[in-house]
Amino acid sequence: MKVLVTGANGYIGSHVVAELLSRGHEVYAADVNFSNIDERAIPVKAELFSGSETIYKEMMEPDVCIHLAWRNGFVHNADSHILELPAHYLFLKHMMEGGLKQLLVMGSMHEIGYWEGAIDENTPTNPLSLYGIAKNTLRQIMKEEAAKYGVCLQWIRGYYIMGDDLKNNSIFAKILKASMDGKKTFPFTTGKNLYDFIRIEELARQIVSVAEQTEVDGEINCCTGKPVSLAEQVESFIKENQLDIRLEYGAFPDREYDSPGIWGNPEKIQKILAQRS
Repeated sequence: MKVLVTGANGYIGSHVVAELLSRGHEVYAADVNFSNIDERAIPVKAELFSGSETIYKEMMEPDVCIHLAWRNGFVHNADSHILELPAHYLFLKHMMEGGLKQLLVMGSMHEIGYWEGAIDENTPTNPLSLYGIAKNTLRQIMKEEAAKYGVCLQWIRGYYIMGDDLKNNSIFAKILKASMDGKKTFPFTTGKNLYDFIRIEELARQIVSVAEQTEVDGEINCCTGKPVSLAEQVESFIKENQLDIRLEYGAFPDREYDSPGIWGNPEKIQKILAQRS
């Protein structure tokens, strides 16, 4: 397939590009710089958010667009989430108007807000951060637009991502950097909350597997479906990386909008992966 990846130089994007190439797809990479992108990908220099009505042609008329571009994903109340939402809408709308037939967009568990238990496509959304509100709004708009243009929309709902840790801004990256700086303790929450952790390589594999089919669409959890406590996962990370650092439990309160236990229902992604095996 001819696949356009936006945000191709980012933490998730660079892994998705590599996975697509490993499966023999023709990859067009769109971003503001290309330092982390596999050199086999074809860089697209057109401005993603120019508002151009001919952006589909400028983006080389792909069969599939995997839209990962998003700023400040780890800063949940950054103004950019709301201020830049119209640019995402116009880009995707003009891509569909131009002839795009399959669209994957990176979503987030933060669209849901406070929820206890497994999330599926029918779970009600009540986001509690600007990031969650913006992603959820884009999801709702794209469902309407995709239906209007007859586009297969696959909304990839992401959870907690691990791996390639110095290139992200997660708790794991922060602990790694603190240890490298010689710190012996790391201020932490209670660590009791249960989350769905997935390695970046597995996430990329799941995203590309979604893109290679159109039978399963709508909201798709790219996840493990297995809840693990934050403390257990972080302690395991410290041990695996042989870090000389200790967690200082209770130094920070748990965030009000964090659920005590939230994870993805993996039925849809398991169905997709089973088709490949």
